[in-house]
Amino acid sequence: MDEAGVGLAVKRARLIYNPTSGREEIRRRLPDILQRLERGGIETSCHATTGEGDATIAASEAIERGFDMIIAAGGDGTLYEVINGMARHEKRPPLGILPLGTTNDFARAVGIPKHWEYAVDLIVAQYKRTIDLGQANDRYFINIAGGGSLTELSYEVPSKLKTMIGQLAYYMKGIEKMVNFRPTKVRIEAEGVGEIHEKIMLFLICNSNSVGGFERLAPDASIDDGLFEVIILKKCNLAEFLRVATLALRGEHLNDPLIMHFRSRHIKVTTEDHVQLNLDGEYGGTLPCTFTALKGHLEIFVDEQGIASYRKRLIAGTQL
Repeated sequence: MDEAGVGLAVKRARLIYNPTSGREEIRRRLPDILQRLERGGIETSCHATTGEGDATIAASEAIERGFDMIIAAGGDGTLYEVINGMARHEKRPPLGILPLGTTNDFARAVGIPKHWEYAVDLIVAQYKRTIDLGQANDRYFINIAGGGSLTELSYEVPSKLKTMIGQLAYYMKGIEKMVNFRPTKVRIEAEGVGEIHEKIMLFLICNSNSVGGFERLAPDASIDDGLFEVIILKKCNLAEFLRVATLALRGEHLNDPLIMHFRSRHIKVTTEDHVQLNLDGEYGGTLPCTFTALKGHLEIFVDEQGIASYRKRLIAGTQL
């Protein structure tokens, strides 16, 4: 009952979680998370994933069973599987995100706090924002699509290693991959831009501004404008790559002569080489691939003020 004595409708949620995410924090926090959701008027049942693709099936089944919302708890990989289970349905309930994984790029981009209590509170408040999704052939992504040797890092890092040492696992794999850093000749057809024939080291198709821990890599990317921000690194040597990467940390890379940068809704990438795709940090097949921005395809729960409230308190406390 609210203060006027009117009964508040209870919402039914399906929480899909990866029990191994983020050094298994979700295992320890699950009872507290469920209790906090229940107190907020959200009746929640759970599904623990058991392997690759399981979260996709669980999300699709949750829609078919008529849940009012779906909650993805884990890292970017869990989120990727959940949105792939949702995106194909004509009617899609809103999505809550509990970023409890090793990497949480998309949650960072939209201001969802990593601290579980504050993330749960955003879901309980039920303020929704409509966002775009990306489609890559017959798969979907919420944050980033890419191709090139270094984009293979995230899905080549063993899950057990990520559980044990977290983000350090990616840096270790990155050093190993740099030995085989090679250019690829591609043809890129981009709506509103034209055709590009170039030898490149990697390409990134961004839906948000937070990519691989770089919050300034795609500074103009917006999750609700119906466009991708595309960044291409041309053929270069290792020293040049490290220079551009250093610029990217400061958000000063877009004017570098080795960088191509544009925005488009529809992009087709082809090559004669074997190039694997990375979709939200997961293996997404190989080229050729057609990428399409699906405007307003999903609703997510976010902070009503546009930035997570806990961050405001931190900023106020440090007088920044």
